[in-house]
Amino acid sequence: MPGPLTLTVLGTASPHPRPDRPCSGYLVRGGGAEVWVDAGPGSFAELQRHTDPARLSAIWISHLHADHNADLLSAVYGLAYGGLTPAAPIPVYAPAGCAQRLAGFLGRPDAGFLSGVFDFRTLYDGHTARHGELLITAHTVQHDVEAYGLRVETGGRALAYSGDSGPCAALTELALDADLFLCEADIDAHREGEQVHLTPEDAGATARAAGVRQLLVTHVGPTLTTEAATARAASVFGGPTAAARVGETRTV
Repeated sequence: MPGPLTLTVLGTASPHPRPDRPCSGYLVRGGGAEVWVDAGPGSFAELQRHTDPARLSAIWISHLHADHNADLLSAVYGLAYGGLTPAAPIPVYAPAGCAQRLAGFLGRPDAGFLSGVFDFRTLYDGHTARHGELLITAHTVQHDVEAYGLRVETGGRALAYSGDSGPCAALTELALDADLFLCEADIDAHREGEQVHLTPEDAGATARAAGVRQLLVTHVGPTLTTEAATARAASVFGGPTAAARVGETRTV
């Protein structure tokens, strides 16, 4: 029988990896599927603590900033050349251009040489995919590049993930009534005219407006401590709030 919906934290750092703290990366399991969500630097190594990457049902990338996708390069070396070869190409759901960027970094004209390990599929607002009994849905969110938040559902449970986003109605919509909301709280305050990340207060306000059951704070930037960001988010949300910690697994 498919197990419960779980979230394992692989990385939370912004905007660069730190000792014992990779950048954004998460392993979502449930409904008979395993999905690596965001591939920030250092997260591929952490992923291997929890599963064989060759077993992944899919990889899902929120946007093309390096702190969320650069470890796809590590995955290429592991899956194509390092003995972790999957039985079939792993679907990679990502914004347009992801495959071309990876190919360019490796000095190739196109990504065809990766077809044995990756099957690139372009995200768009409202994109859905099903793996086993796991339904994953992408929602466009506000950032300074094309970016998506994620909603994962199975067995009547729902996990929402902000990716990188400024405050926006779409973020509240994707988190609506979620059992667990994994949300960035990257900045201490907004720069004038800039709405591309969330303050802790923004994260808490979104969680409250969406009526989520629990808020998990992640992607805390260098101008904040994780403890302060979590406390500030909790004071606005008013519900159960915790910090995402590398290596922890939560049942949604």
